Amino acid sequence: MIAFLDSAGSSLPPREVLDEVVGHLRREAEIGGYAAARERADDLAAGYGVLAELLGAEPDEIAFTDSATRSWLAAFDAVPLGPGDRVLISEAEYAGTAIPILHRAREAGYEVDAVPSDASGQLDLEALEEALDERVKLVSLVHAPTNSGLVNPVREVVEAAHRVGALVLLDACQSIGQLPVRADELGADLISGTGRKWLRGPRGTGVLVVRRAAADRLRPRLVDLHGAEWVGPREVRLRRDARVYEIWESSVADRLGLIAAARHALARGLDVIEREVAERAGRLREGLAGLPGVAVHDVGVRRSGIVTFTVAGVAPQEVRDRLAAEGVVVSTSGASSTLLDMGRRGLDEVVRASPHYFVEPAELDQALAAIGGLRP
Repeated sequence: MIAFLDSAGSSLPPREVLDEVVGHLRREAEIGGYAAARERADDLAAGYGVLAELLGAEPDEIAFTDSATRSWLAAFDAVPLGPGDRVLISEAEYAGTAIPILHRAREAGYEVDAVPSDASGQLDLEALEEALDERVKLVSLVHAPTNSGLVNPVREVVEAAHRVGALVLLDACQSIGQLPVRADELGADLISGTGRKWLRGPRGTGVLVVRRAAADRLRPRLVDLHGAEWVGPREVRLRRDARVYEIWESSVADRLGLIAAARHALARGLDVIEREVAERAGRLREGLAGLPGVAVHDVGVRRSGIVTFTVAGVAPQEVRDRLAAEGVVVSTSGASSTLLDMGRRGLDEVVRASPHYFVEPAELDQALAAIGGLRP
């Protein structure tokens, strides 16, 4: 029996997702990619409404991409930034977002400041209020960090940022699919996410939400003939909806799989999924806390389905490999991916377990028994 505890890495797709992807690839092999895509044009168009329903947005606020990274980069690149401006990040910032923020700052000349965490480990809301001023143009917030069970308080951050006119770009890579992530409730201006993690979609898929209220403040630059039209020898006309952030080429099979994954999550219910994931993660944390030599490293007032721990005397990557030999699939998270948070807590690397709702109690027991048996 395989105990799969790595949905924070790349989860297991349900049958309907697999059938959609494989079936379309077979159709492409029969009649070619263009003709196969035309056959599914209505389904592809309907996908904007499906993702909009999942994410509490309007269909014209949805863009499909090939990854959460592509979604985030397209949104960030469109935020006008220059000398005198400030960008705020949290200590839980992920390297995939921190690096482009810091790299662009060298050229654009804006300042980057990190808002500290409070005693619970989440972003300190009082410190945020003190850091905000009229020069802050963007707050980059990670909803559920990759290296702990933390869930950051999005709505409170958004309300504070909007009081000074700042945009909020929410990295929901680890939250879409395990938690309700609704733009209309959270209020974030931009939301990026992936298909391959908790949503149980294919790799190579992503989604971007661009709220109408924020669209006019953005300056999309990475556009091609899908996001814009060549209307004169020296003139182009950009789309007015979120699809300006898409590019022409994409995997139709994978996009259909992502739409199927979103439908699957909606049918099960995000509230149900959140409850089931929390129950499994809580059971795993409790079991780990009772094992000799095992330390759990999760923080925050509200917890996600990510459970991080270390085993005394055994390096995290060795833990991962030895567990794999016993049919338990986990991953690791190193300091370089969340440098500020890991440095603050004195951690070099942790083991990351992320049980989804399809993980059975017996599989959690299998994992706990295998971890309990590890010795240096």
